[in-house]
Amino acid sequence: METRPFPALDRDISVVGIGTWQLGTDWGEVTAADATATLQAALDAGVTFIDTADVYGDGRSERLVGAFAAAHPDAGLTIATKMGRRVEQVPDNYTREAFRAWNDRSRQNLDVDTIDLVQLHCPPSEVISAERTWDWLEEMVAEGRIRAYGVSVETCAQALAAMRRPGCASVQIILNVLRRKPLEQVLPTAQDTGTAIIARVPLASGLLSGRYTADTTFPASDHRNYNRDGSAFDIGETFSGVPFGVGVEAAQEFTALCRELGPAAASPAQVALRWILDQPGVTTVIPGARSAEQARANAAAAALPALGEQLHAALEDLYDRRIRAHVHDRW
Repeated sequence: METRPFPALDRDISVVGIGTWQLGTDWGEVTAADATATLQAALDAGVTFIDTADVYGDGRSERLVGAFAAAHPDAGLTIATKMGRRVEQVPDNYTREAFRAWNDRSRQNLDVDTIDLVQLHCPPSEVISAERTWDWLEEMVAEGRIRAYGVSVETCAQALAAMRRPGCASVQIILNVLRRKPLEQVLPTAQDTGTAIIARVPLASGLLSGRYTADTTFPASDHRNYNRDGSAFDIGETFSGVPFGVGVEAAQEFTALCRELGPAAASPAQVALRWILDQPGVTTVIPGARSAEQARANAAAAALPALGEQLHAALEDLYDRRIRAHVHDRW
């Protein structure tokens, strides 16, 4: 597994990590045994970066990740969590006392004294721009509660605002073949500032796996069912904000391009992950996995050669023709 530097932590992490939203909730049921097997398969494949959040299953994902990490103390794992989405998303709810309470709960769930990386979980823009936000996070580092801090964002403007803060170790942002906006300013700025970039929703909620058709359905508990209109949380988190039917048609063309121009025997999902790793400035990508098989397949994308110029150009053209008109300007 290739690794890349995470400057604020003074360590390298795997270029393919694992996101664990699906181990908590919102993606259908995943048993504790399946969750552990998935994390084990990822570790065996060289994954050393695990991303979770206090809101995933209201702490279930953190507890599963914490138990796994405790069982593998010498594995060199870096654990990142997120905080702030368990309350109404208004700036007044982001207080010093709340930060510390959220952190206490996450440290308890993860069963650690110090968390490697804590990220604000897609907070309001006013929280990112407030000086006190970063002062409180600095206090938490000084007290040994966390080693580093960053922010998960919905928009490129939020990412750029966060990277203007010298203590911001990382920005987590949606980046995939159907969401290219971060290539314009966010990734170049990250290279200039030494900010780690964590790419999330890399498969556009599974669209880029090539497994869905217009008739595909999802369980009632799956956000790909109940959040297509953005009524539960930001619509960009579900299919990257692209209407499902539009996304399915684009994904079908993507699959055809992968077969024609991609590495031999690579799946569409692996090509989608390799596309992200080809982008200068990306530190790691965090696909989710609900099974050991998926975890191994995701990790294998790191071993693929860089995609050729012809495929990169074809994917840019695909975006321009099929997706650009459906992407909200704020993304």
